[in-house]
Amino acid sequence: MTQFIEVARLDEVPVGTGTTFHVGGKQVAVFNVAGTIYAIGDSCAHAGGSLGSGKLEGNVVTCRSHGMRYDVRTGEVTTGGLQVPAYPVKVIDGKIFIAPE
Repeated sequence: MTQFIEVARLDEVPVGTGTTFHVGGKQVAVFNVAGTIYAIGDSCAHAGGSLGSGKLEGNVVTCRSHGMRYDVRTGEVTTGGLQVPAYPVKVIDGKIFIAPE
């Protein structure tokens, strides 16, 4: 059974932003895209930069280290080839829960 861990209040991740949380022993980048929350591994597959501090445009975050672009819904690099994990998310009563399997 998937175990979800509470990581933040919804208001801690405003629409159009991302941030990073430590969840179940992992660094997880959490994004709010038009009111929908997504969670992916925080470390860029190319250079290890934090994706949670990257620039979010729509459903794509750009790593500040070298410009790799990731789809926050899937964790895949938009040009293909590389990927970071994507994690299940639930929002219940204004709280964000993530399953960092």
